[in-house]
Amino acid sequence: MIGKTFTTMLGGKELSIETGKLAKLVSGSVTVRYGDTVLLVTAQASDTQSKLDFLPLTVEFEERHYAVGKIPGSFHRREGRPGEKAILSARITDRQIRPLFPKGYRHETQVIITVLSADGQHLPDVLGPIGASAALSLSDIPWAGPTACVRVGQIGGEYVVNPTAEQLTHSRLDLVVAGTRDAVMMVEAGAQTVSEEDLVGAIEFAHREMQGVLDLIETMRAEVGREKFNFMVEMDLAKDYVPEIAEKARAAGLRDALLTRGKKDRSVKTKALRDAVIAEYVPDPLAEGAAELTTTLKHAYAKAEQQELRRLILEDDLRADGRDSKTVRPIWIEARPLPTAHGSAIFTRGETQVLGVTTLGTERDEILIDDLTEETGDKFLLHYNFPPYSTGEVKRMGGQSRREVGHGHLAKRALRAVLPSFEEFPYVIRVVGEVLESNGSSSMATVCAGALSLMDAGVPLRAPVAGVAMGLVMEGDRYRVLTDILGMEDALGDMDFKVCGTAEGVTALQMDIKIGGITPQIMREALAQAREGRLHILAKMAEVLAAPRPELSPTAPRILSLKINPELIGKVIGPGGKQVRELEAMGAQVTIEEDGTIRVFSASGEAAEAVKARIEGLTKEAKVGEEFEGTVVKIAPFGAFVNLFPGQDGMLHISQISEERVSAVEDVLNVGDKLRVKIANIDDRGKLDLIRPELEGKVPLRAPRSDRGPRPERGGDRGPRGDRFDRGGDRPPRDRQDRPAEAPSAESVSASAPAERTE
Repeated sequence: MIGKTFTTMLGGKELSIETGKLAKLVSGSVTVRYGDTVLLVTAQASDTQSKLDFLPLTVEFEERHYAVGKIPGSFHRREGRPGEKAILSARITDRQIRPLFPKGYRHETQVIITVLSADGQHLPDVLGPIGASAALSLSDIPWAGPTACVRVGQIGGEYVVNPTAEQLTHSRLDLVVAGTRDAVMMVEAGAQTVSEEDLVGAIEFAHREMQGVLDLIETMRAEVGREKFNFMVEMDLAKDYVPEIAEKARAAGLRDALLTRGKKDRSVKTKALRDAVIAEYVPDPLAEGAAELTTTLKHAYAKAEQQELRRLILEDDLRADGRDSKTVRPIWIEARPLPTAHGSAIFTRGETQVLGVTTLGTERDEILIDDLTEETGDKFLLHYNFPPYSTGEVKRMGGQSRREVGHGHLAKRALRAVLPSFEEFPYVIRVVGEVLESNGSSSMATVCAGALSLMDAGVPLRAPVAGVAMGLVMEGDRYRVLTDILGMEDALGDMDFKVCGTAEGVTALQMDIKIGGITPQIMREALAQAREGRLHILAKMAEVLAAPRPELSPTAPRILSLKINPELIGKVIGPGGKQVRELEAMGAQVTIEEDGTIRVFSASGEAAEAVKARIEGLTKEAKVGEEFEGTVVKIAPFGAFVNLFPGQDGMLHISQISEERVSAVEDVLNVGDKLRVKIANIDDRGKLDLIRPELEGKVPLRAPRSDRGPRPERGGDRGPRGDRFDRGGDRPPRDRQDRPAEAPSAESVSASAPAERTE
């Protein structure tokens, strides 16, 4: 039998991992199946060491539309660049496996996850990391796994492992957790304002549930795993210089240089100090071997600088900008800095600054999604832009980076939790976070700026949202959690823990660990400290904008909604769309749903009101007992036709015109006359009989059409109706004009009246 399959139970369902059947030429290859979702995951490393000075790891998440029986919607009808969902899924795997590669490992390594089958319920994003862990564990690639990954939902107060897509729609929590046997490595969450304690409980629950998957992968490795290859670690010449360089730098004022306020000023001072120390070792930069020695000494100085910063934090509770571990940087905020935007705000925290801009649109502006999910569109968009000038650098600008996609998605999850439903606020909403300055926590500043711009636009958020990035410095048993980390603290620290939420609880969370993992106790402490920081930031935001503005921004378009009888949609559209085009020519966009919901969108409130009134007129339905100020539009021998509103006429019978007997309608009414009428009856064909309210009770009402009996039948001896001259016998036809005029009887008038109406 080809291949070998290993199984375990996860969340009450079978998880199977098969190896040795597909892609056998690659270093590590497995097929993961959960329900009817199937993924192929491969891991391969290059034979030679790269010259790069960082880990050259890439993770790709490939969605194949055949997995759901679809042909791609692109022009070439084949899969193109990965979409946002695929990028986010790849990042989940990357963040889980990256910390466990050995130090100094520089072989180019690639993990490719291909979705072969997707059942729409068992989501593939958390199966990819399991497959990557298994493929790396079975391969000859040096890696300190295994790891496992699970999703946790909270439904009815209970935690659920790997909830289906349908169950997630009822869950207050969407939490993805990855970890090793003893510690948590990565956390990603979106939530409907859950408490910090609930989050920690869910993370602990996830870690317990993943133990069976870890057992499974370890069993696979023991039975069919390959021996890891040896790799060369370049001799780190710099480490021999670190103690001496650190001593010289401290003597020359390293502490004062590191505690200089301001990113640029600090950089200038530390570089000047570094150059002075190196000059003692390399007096002649042009001498033979000077360039190589200078590079080595620079690496040694960087390590000495990192050691000194970590020592200051752990021993003195002192950070590079002079703060202690719990203090948030100074904040200033400006609301509505842009005069024409629908909503805008500037949020500045220390040397991190984000311009948040909100734009409101119609359903036509929703983004269409062409991936393996059942979604057809998204009415909330958040785009995070990180230009090179924000860090004072010059870089080539291209398409959106994976970092921008990931940070934008986190901010989007944080804000989506407090948005009104589309039924409450029928706008497509786009928020853009323009990072103008960045020295740490720009994604969290985007959450704050985005919330402020939404409130400035008048979007009725359920509560303001703020975000704060937490860090960690850990040496042995000693550690310190940092609030509102700087860029350099992110680089030298051991954790990047972003927490977003309202005053009531958490709406989004993301954690990446650079060490072997953290304990629940550290996580609880970090969440509690993050709550203090979040409340401080929310208070600063409230000083400028405590709640959404009561009215929409003056520059924001207006959307008016109305509901009509679905059977009348055709009246609004008109033949060939003529009517709806005429409506839009009045200065508004019109969207019509199958249930009869119509939305009118216009930059002008007056134009929107005019179009809405026109639609109401087109679709108004008359009801018995309603009164109208009507206009006579046609006179007939038996009565007058009166227009009640556009597209709707009724018939006022001659017997209902006056209390006195009327011989001819023209004696009392003329076309164009206006009079008050009331609907007395609506027959089964929708025809209206009218009366004059002031004559009600004084003039006998006509019987409803259904009470007047059937129409009289033509006599059978009158001959075929199709030939007006063939009446039978030799009698020639008479001209109707030769007939003597006869006054119609009341019965004949009553019987013929409905048939002669033209409405």
